Amino acid sequence: MTTASTTRLTSEGAATFIRANTALMRPPHVPEIALYLADEAHDLWHRTEEELAEIGLPPPFWAFAWAGGQGLARYVLDHPGTVASKHVLDFASGSGLVAIAAMQADAVSVVGADIDPFCEAAIRLNAGANDVTIGFEGADLVGHDGGWDVVLAGDVFYEKPFADRLVPWFEKLRARGADVLVGDPGRSYLPRERLEKLATYEVPVTRALEDAEVKRTTVWRFA
Repeated sequence: MTTASTTRLTSEGAATFIRANTALMRPPHVPEIALYLADEAHDLWHRTEEELAEIGLPPPFWAFAWAGGQGLARYVLDHPGTVASKHVLDFASGSGLVAIAAMQADAVSVVGADIDPFCEAAIRLNAGANDVTIGFEGADLVGHDGGWDVVLAGDVFYEKPFADRLVPWFEKLRARGADVLVGDPGRSYLPRERLEKLATYEVPVTRALEDAEVKRTTVWRFA
């Protein structure tokens, strides 16, 4: 297994680490898409969390198909008009699941944005496995406007400080005409009063991470 010390610094090292610790699988709610995912969720999470912590990197969120992302990807594939012929930002992209769904639904372009440095390699590998091309942005984009037609965000309202930054940004993007869609499995800081419900799904998840086998997940649009 590649250790954290070898991933300290190159995208190739990150890709090697991902290949060594994951397997190409299909998320249960979005079987159209193949991703490099952890097959032993609990063990991988703790093993890589400890190793990555040694060099100051976050836990491997990119190694799992979270409920909010699966629900949002499902909605995009089932409603391709949401992104077709549009420029799309997949915010907090993680594995790139939602970004891949947007490309499969005929978006003109998709950028996956995530501040986790491993996500660039994860998204590149997963995009390649699905024969699509996805751009990547590793900067913190909150507060910025790249002129996107659609902004997609899966499972982002899990912490209050982060939610407090996201809400005004999403509202500003919506006010200038962008479509902002969120996939959420009932996280604590979801601003429901600002949202319009689009669809609800029962999404299979990993009990080791979610303390459940199925999460009721809703796709919302900022109104």
